Amino acid sequence: MSTDPIPACRKAIARAVTAATLLAVSACGLDSGGSGAPAADPNAIVPVAEAGQGISMLAPNLPELFGLPQTAGIAADFADLQAGMEGRIGLAFMPVGGSEITQLGDWTTGIAWSTIKVPLALAALRHDPTGMRSLAEAAITYSDNDAAQTLWNSLGSDNEAADAVQEILHEAGDDTTDIGGRHTHLAQLGNDDLIAFGATDWALSDQVRFAAALPCMPRANSVISLMSEITPSQSWGLGRLFGTEFKGGWGPDDDTGFYTVRQFGLVPTLAGPVAVALAAEPASGSFEDATDMLDRMALLLADHLQDLRGGICD
Repeated sequence: MSTDPIPACRKAIARAVTAATLLAVSACGLDSGGSGAPAADPNAIVPVAEAGQGISMLAPNLPELFGLPQTAGIAADFADLQAGMEGRIGLAFMPVGGSEITQLGDWTTGIAWSTIKVPLALAALRHDPTGMRSLAEAAITYSDNDAAQTLWNSLGSDNEAADAVQEILHEAGDDTTDIGGRHTHLAQLGNDDLIAFGATDWALSDQVRFAAALPCMPRANSVISLMSEITPSQSWGLGRLFGTEFKGGWGPDDDTGFYTVRQFGLVPTLAGPVAVALAAEPASGSFEDATDMLDRMALLLADHLQDLRGGICD
């Protein structure tokens, strides 16, 4: 699929330095329904490239050594992947501590669903690190909606809670996202399973910017640690990549019932973590098709780990 001028050389180098591992996959959601949502096959097993075993250990700028832009290979292969899919997909990535975002695909923004639980958990843990710990664990690792609502309530009124979560996003450099719980109430939502703050519209670019800043933020390690303990039944997409810290969310459109599934996280490389955000909206509207699309994007990332620059906090 690659359009690189010297694919044989690149693939030989990648094979020489990239290990393979087998990982199980399944599914996540503030989504429609927590544990009651549709689940992917927990017995599916696929080979993926082990994170952190790329050529970056020897030559982080290998693509430039061959006269290639660093993202040329992944952009070309993503275009091939997208052409074979029925529906919309989006992928954004940037190094931790970095400033330059690479964004691919035609899905750019939509409802945050359960992915908003990460900044919510961080806001609540800063407010009450001891009392909110078990609730944050449930909200992140099992995507428990009741626990997330309790975290929200612990921050005060809807306006106060929205301000607290929005401040977390601002701290990470996201100055455009408006937390939905400030002005969206359950009675206004056709989907009874959607918690109000989950209705936040969160652009893929803003989400990956948040992910890239997250390891550099005070008290964020406790939340990132929980993102490494996602239940196996919610580990599609980035959950296929060894050592990745991530959170996903899903839900159906109020009018069509078609699912959107999205996810973001931190993928380890020897040069430091890469922040990644991805989303899928299949033409079929099926949850299973959406998670399959995320699986395929994650595997594409695994194939190109040697091309992606990680980073560290200043």
